[in-house]
Amino acid sequence: MVPLIRSAMCDLLPAAGGLPGVHDTGITAFLTQLRRETTSLTWVGLCLGAVLYALTPVLTIGVPLPSFMLSPERRDRHANGITNTQIYLLRQAVVLLKMYACMCWGQDANVRRHFQIAPYPADPGTFRASS
Repeated sequence: MVPLIRSAMCDLLPAAGGLPGVHDTGITAFLTQLRRETTSLTWVGLCLGAVLYALTPVLTIGVPLPSFMLSPERRDRHANGITNTQIYLLRQAVVLLKMYACMCWGQDANVRRHFQIAPYPADPGTFRASS
């Protein structure tokens, strides 16, 4: 499921205007860690959001192919269309994907350097151990 979520996130947060996209970050490692540390409900939401994103180009751009089989131009049109759809549940599923993509993007040292922000220190790995 990680490759499908990664594909959707890379479409939704591409490189632009000199800024790196989420594909330029450690998105795969981020998703692997997220899968280990998040709740089941959150992970199911991400999976459902990615499946909906992959299957809806027929609604947004009229092409009956999954998003990962589209050309880069069509993927961009689909990403724009799905984030602006009038179908609220679809839009919300995509917001969840974008939110986690932005978390990955915003914690990346290269992105932070671009904005002249100090990188985060190494993760101590105590998330699940603390309460």
